[in-house]
Amino acid sequence: MRILFTIAHFFNPDSNGKHASQRKDPRSRLLALTQSLAALHQLFGRSQSIINIGQRLAFCANQPQANDLDIIICTTKDNHLLNQLAVPSHFYKHHPTQAEPLLLGFECQAVLRDCLGDYDYYCFLEDDLILHDPWFFSKLNWFTQQAGDLSLLQPNRYEVSIHNLTCKAYIDGDLAARVTAPFQNVNEQPELKGKIMGMPITFRRALNPHAGCYFLNANQMANWVSQPYFLDRDISFVSPLESAATLGIMKTFRVYKSAPEQASFLEIQHFGTGFLSLIGQQVSLATS
Repeated sequence: MRILFTIAHFFNPDSNGKHASQRKDPRSRLLALTQSLAALHQLFGRSQSIINIGQRLAFCANQPQANDLDIIICTTKDNHLLNQLAVPSHFYKHHPTQAEPLLLGFECQAVLRDCLGDYDYYCFLEDDLILHDPWFFSKLNWFTQQAGDLSLLQPNRYEVSIHNLTCKAYIDGDLAARVTAPFQNVNEQPELKGKIMGMPITFRRALNPHAGCYFLNANQMANWVSQPYFLDRDISFVSPLESAATLGIMKTFRVYKSAPEQASFLEIQHFGTGFLSLIGQQVSLATS
């Protein structure tokens, strides 16, 4: 399988910057992007081995699930950290642009469109997201086989900590229904049920389809590109950042996420604890 990943990456220090992309110290942003790139190659690339101790030889491992990867990092102007990134040069390609930082997701869409027909999966990631599940695409394939190409499964985004009130928090819970109502009808096929290895699982239409990423098979990407609103740069969902990442797929597909009872079925880590640390401060911890 051939997979194309596009990553929107931005860093520009600002004395008043509240986000990791604007802090004076670039180390956390570098670490996030490094871990993101490394994980993609380690989980889904072909360079995987198992050591046969008796023969003192390393043999190939996981090859039926191994893929050919291309990773393209989209940046704007000189506001990036790629010259400080300590990863092998073949891990990614650089696609410079002059776009507004919050609109880099649209530049990634243009790259995906231009590569239509060359890949089996077309993916977008913000630069602080890290995958940990080698079965991620197998799960997506299974879901699409059950639900069809017009249904898109989004991962649940989470943060982790050992110093806060909760060790793990999923950070994209439900929005008020009115926020996404102009763009999707969550009452259309609102719930899907299945069974994985004997365990029941429920998928629900997402009142918050945002995850800072998406993963489309070739049919889904072709369908999206064919829509009249593709790459119209509409920024009417929450903010330009969320719109560039999520509005187009929300208009095109029935977007699902696995229910909170099985939130970990398909998930992706958001680097840091910016949202998780709100629990106990701006967000109360429920007792049940």
